[in-house]
Amino acid sequence: MSKFLLASHPSYLDRSLVGRTHLQPSSQDSAPIPRAPAASTTTSTYAPPMSGLLSILPSCWIPYAELIRLDKPTGTYYLFFPCLFSTLLAAPLAAPIAPLSTVLTTTILFLTGALVMRGAGCTINDLWDRNLDPYVSRTRLRPIARGAISPQKAIIFTGAQLLTGLAVLLQFPTSCLYYGIPSLLLVGTYPLAKRITHYPQCILGLTFSWGAIMGFPALGIDLLSNTAAITAASYLYASNVAWTVLYDMIYAHMDIKDDQAAGIKSIALRHETNTKAILSGLAVAQIGLLATAGVAAGAGPVFFVGSCGSAALTLGWTITRVNLKDVRDCWWWFRYGCWFTGGGIATGLFGDYLARLLGEPRRMRHEAGGEQD
Repeated sequence: MSKFLLASHPSYLDRSLVGRTHLQPSSQDSAPIPRAPAASTTTSTYAPPMSGLLSILPSCWIPYAELIRLDKPTGTYYLFFPCLFSTLLAAPLAAPIAPLSTVLTTTILFLTGALVMRGAGCTINDLWDRNLDPYVSRTRLRPIARGAISPQKAIIFTGAQLLTGLAVLLQFPTSCLYYGIPSLLLVGTYPLAKRITHYPQCILGLTFSWGAIMGFPALGIDLLSNTAAITAASYLYASNVAWTVLYDMIYAHMDIKDDQAAGIKSIALRHETNTKAILSGLAVAQIGLLATAGVAAGAGPVFFVGSCGSAALTLGWTITRVNLKDVRDCWWWFRYGCWFTGGGIATGLFGDYLARLLGEPRRMRHEAGGEQD
């Protein structure tokens, strides 16, 4: 639930990360803010997409698809992965073990909610910035800024997205509501973080990783009465916080010059000279906490080799290879690192779940035989 609440907050920008307003780098990223463009100039320089997903949509749909960044899904994936991790880690702890159909249904619901509410967050952000975006070269062609969608229509569209998100949320057990409410405190404090501290990524991590908890109540596990589950969820949550800070620190290097000029604080600015050492420490923390979560959940060798091993390999590769001085290189590792590390962890978790699911009948026969003896 908190994933949906976070995405609907106005600070949840199009990349869903620290105070930026773009998902892909461009040659204009470091350009100074221009004088206010005339409306005719703004409109005349816009060109409808000629390739990709948006190009096949009806022309009247394109502005709305652009508004929700439908063609830039990386933020949605980073929002979704903690939910997926917790679902797969929690599934073997359910009594009885959650069937594959339930795991798949829960996963689809989380993905749908992340997609819908991330779009709502982008719409809300553009409504708040509608008087600022026309003055910034890289945002002046957004649908609201260029006049393709009126604020009134955007508000109606936001309402439709929020209602869709609510419909998704209501498919989960009622307990998800109770576990999600505390995240509102983090959602409320995050927008201030980048103004008062060089470590807004830490606040983002605490907020953005809440889905690492939500998979447990989504599968009917009461964290307050299940010691193994709450321990596993806590360590998994902390592991995702470390991962969030790590990947967003890489992304923050894309905008380090703009942040410095605008007075926006970030961990990249604070540790510009020793970023890779910080990234290495975060990677060690993430892997260690992930392994501890697996121990608490009773995970087997498939998890430790697949999830922890792949995380160590992909994070080490990323930190070694990323060129923090190159905007495009930072973007590439941010974009694909999502799949390298997140995909590897999820694959290991899924393999462990399948191994335990298939071994459940044997375990039950063994226990039954022990009782007869």
